[in-house]
Amino acid sequence: MDTNLFVENYEDSRERFRQSLGEIRARWPGARLESHRLPGDEDLTIDWIAAESLVSPDRLLVFTTGEHGVEGYVGGAMLRLFQREFLPRLEPQRTGLLLVHAINPWGMKHRRRVNAANVDLNRNFVVDEREMDPAFNADYDRLASFLNPQRPLRSLLLSNLTFFVGVLVYTLQMGGQRLRRTTLLGQYRFPQYLGYGGSSFQEETRVLMRLYRETMPRYGRVVHLDMHTGYGPRYQMTLVNSALEPRDSAELAQRFGYPRVARANASEFYEIHGDMIDRVYALWRAGFPDKPFYATTFEFGTLGDSLLDVLRSLRTMILERQVYQHGARNAVLRAYVARDFRELFDPPDEEWRRKAMADARQAFEGILRAEGFLGV
Repeated sequence: MDTNLFVENYEDSRERFRQSLGEIRARWPGARLESHRLPGDEDLTIDWIAAESLVSPDRLLVFTTGEHGVEGYVGGAMLRLFQREFLPRLEPQRTGLLLVHAINPWGMKHRRRVNAANVDLNRNFVVDEREMDPAFNADYDRLASFLNPQRPLRSLLLSNLTFFVGVLVYTLQMGGQRLRRTTLLGQYRFPQYLGYGGSSFQEETRVLMRLYRETMPRYGRVVHLDMHTGYGPRYQMTLVNSALEPRDSAELAQRFGYPRVARANASEFYEIHGDMIDRVYALWRAGFPDKPFYATTFEFGTLGDSLLDVLRSLRTMILERQVYQHGARNAVLRAYVARDFRELFDPPDEEWRRKAMADARQAFEGILRAEGFLGV
């Protein structure tokens, strides 16, 4: 069954990725596996397989997973699906590869979204470190205590009541759209709070940007596919494009034959400051404005996109941070929060996994064909 592509721990996912080098070398003989080990006592590595095109550097396919660590379990399954079903259809003579497993290995191993320093890496890919301004997203100050309880979790009933009263109060004060934007945009003032983007480039960010700078310029055309989970309809993956992508969503939906495409802005999805795909677009525009380039995020929705689903997502994020940093009254509460957090980013449901893989196949086919990586 296809759903056996999903694994339960970081080590198994990494080992499967490393073992895939042999099958890639059968078609790209010079393919190489490289790793960057993060500092600390744990064996945590960012791993990638790079393969040069055999004859001419016409096209480069970049595939990344695990920027938000816990999302790497779904990302790893989609990477394996891609390796198994689509890599054999690419042309090694003209196509190079850069496949990255677990940008955030600490978060993947510990089933957290952030890295070991509590940094959301998808708020850390700013163009200049001066953009990590503590004054950015000033509205966050008024929500800080609401979003980040500084005490152990003792009662779900009381905690949920406090949350929904808070949502009502802040919605009346700020409006629903402004409240949502503030919670998702990112912040650079409170290192232990939700949405923290860091005060400097994280090691993971530096490793990835070095890879991009060293690899992408050698090719005439680049497609970058990045895997994420969490937001959107439960049974329909969304292709989320950078606000810097010049083509509009309707045009790309038609071009790729894919039903749900959105731009990362307030009207179609939500705004992101320090987004990795935005950073790569900026890099490409500055150095190679005349070369074809397309990067997108596969966003596999999990809970759903109704108002209650969105509030449940936010509630789960708040509880997970609270329990990780401050603890809970007992193991039952810890298990409850862990279960909901997994449902938000790595649902074990077989039906969900089958539909996610079907959506990925459809998007892989449409993008690769439209961008010239597959034959007509």
